[in-house]
Amino acid sequence: MTLTMCVARCTKAIFFMSPHQKTTPPKFKYVFGPVYSWRLGISLGIDPLSVKKKTCNYNCIYCQLGRTQERSRRRQVFVPVSLIIQELRCLPNIKVEYITFAGRGEPTLASNLGRMIRAIRCFRSEKIAVITNGSLLYQKGVRRDLALADFVLIKLDAADVAGWRRINRPVSGIGFKRMFEGIKKFRRQYKGRFGLQIMLMNENQADMQPLAGLAREIQPDEIQLNTPLRKNPVKPLSRAVMQRLKRAFKGFQVRMVYETERKKSSPIDPSATRRRHGTE
Repeated sequence: MTLTMCVARCTKAIFFMSPHQKTTPPKFKYVFGPVYSWRLGISLGIDPLSVKKKTCNYNCIYCQLGRTQERSRRRQVFVPVSLIIQELRCLPNIKVEYITFAGRGEPTLASNLGRMIRAIRCFRSEKIAVITNGSLLYQKGVRRDLALADFVLIKLDAADVAGWRRINRPVSGIGFKRMFEGIKKFRRQYKGRFGLQIMLMNENQADMQPLAGLAREIQPDEIQLNTPLRKNPVKPLSRAVMQRLKRAFKGFQVRMVYETERKKSSPIDPSATRRRHGTE
């Protein structure tokens, strides 16, 4: 795509702002990090919801951001694209490997997620990732938005309805089968890098074989095995237990949190980063 075409497709007026214009806000409201991610390397976060109350269609028992305060499955515009671009233009000169959509809730609830990704591509060269619970992938518009990313990381913590309700505690109106079929449909269409992330804990460690069976239906490029190491109410599993559970995923490319060096990072706004990324 040429620059002229790109500008035409992006939100009007964003690109008429000089890159040297002194508009740096006192605090970053939408952009956070960079943080070191064991899955992505140095990652600069974008919170497309940026609301005071955690807003999600899940209320996972292990979430490092605490309980979901606003439970919703309705997509809407939370932040205008222009404000995201303005903050990105105000950043100091930092080197990152990925620009990652995540934050205080489920990023696909932002109905302008696709427009944000297109706009960022017009002036940033980094790869773009989206971390999502995958619950809305039964919707064509969500699949279309996520298809624009270079790397999509989708959560799957349970192998059946009972486990899904116990661990992820979804809002009503989604359904486990519809969620899972949406993930499979997206996988068949998606041309980028696809990661399936599984949070391992006492509540699901007996379900590794069924989860591996679902993974074989999806056929991800990689499987990421995590455990709740950040501050939250759920106890993490040990390295030895994780190594044992990993055997269920033989034949897949598997990455495990304990096998990756945990590095320090220097966020531009530490308080904003803690609100969206949790504490170590």
